[in-house]
Amino acid sequence: MQGFNSFLSLLNLALIVFSGFALIDAAIRREDAFRAADKKTKPFWLIILALAFVVNWIFGILSFLPIIGLIATIVYMVDVRPAVRQVSGGGGRRGGSSSDGPYGPYNGGR
Repeated sequence: MQGFNSFLSLLNLALIVFSGFALIDAAIRREDAFRAADKKTKPFWLIILALAFVVNWIFGILSFLPIIGLIATIVYMVDVRPAVRQVSGGGGRRGGSSSDGPYGPYNGGR
């Protein structure tokens, strides 16, 4: 039974870290990127993810409420986060050239 309790404690810690990461990620994204990606607003996702974080922190894994929070966190990470990153220019391409402008490479009229 001790091993099972340790497993549940680690699983609960993983859920808390996962929902905390999603909450921090949503907090640092621009608000207009959510609207441009045609997703719910930034305050909506902050409230949902904050509730998921608090529920995971308080109730642990042995309740159905953390499962609902986990589903909301997964939806954010799989659907909303990639769309917001793409709209805000944070996804796909890493680095880029110093001559890249907001609409592609700038070649100085050549």
